[in-house]
Amino acid sequence: MTTGMELVEPLEPTGEESALARARLHRQLTVEETARRAGISVEEVRWLEEGRVYRFPRPDDALAATVLYASALGIDNREARELAGLPVPPQPLVRSPLPRLLVVGGVVIALAVFATLLLIPRSGNKPPQGGPSAILPPPWRIPVTVLNGSGDINYTRQVASRIGAFGYSIKKVGRADNFTYPQTAVFFPPKCDGVAVRLAKELGVPTKPLPGGTGPCQLYVIVGPARGPGE
Repeated sequence: MTTGMELVEPLEPTGEESALARARLHRQLTVEETARRAGISVEEVRWLEEGRVYRFPRPDDALAATVLYASALGIDNREARELAGLPVPPQPLVRSPLPRLLVVGGVVIALAVFATLLLIPRSGNKPPQGGPSAILPPPWRIPVTVLNGSGDINYTRQVASRIGAFGYSIKKVGRADNFTYPQTAVFFPPKCDGVAVRLAKELGVPTKPLPGGTGPCQLYVIVGPARGPGE
């Protein structure tokens, strides 16, 4: 018998939750919101919070889901140690940021001068054909969206974990527009071919351009069927 009233999940800890659940409630997030942010299912969020990792098909799937969960909540090293019951080092003393800013500014200026000297060809030397190679941004500045293009969400999460291990920022893990992609590939918008080729070499997959698109570079990895343990 229904009363017409919808049950609302409480967003305040009661003291009986697991460490992960307390971290989520501290951020005033529901299970559904956390699942959307992490790109995993609501059931998988509950399995992690209730310690039922045996419900995952493989241990690697549970590890990948835990990484995505922690990343979605923004759990840093100090909070992770506290959740794990490990000693938490004291907070560093708050000091004036001015000396540090002066040092950082000096380093930035020195790097800019050094880069200029590298890019300007020396007199009497002919620059190499094709010009100097572009300096690629570090991986952590490149957001990567990982999409399931074969129907195998577990393998898609494994690929996302590999990309995160390379230092890239995982923006989203979801499904592609269809499940008929024959192989995994890195898709990139205009002027982002350099970072796309770098990630594609790390994964051992091809690259494919995307038409249009402006703004900062971001990559899309559409995951096809698993080729085997060596992929």
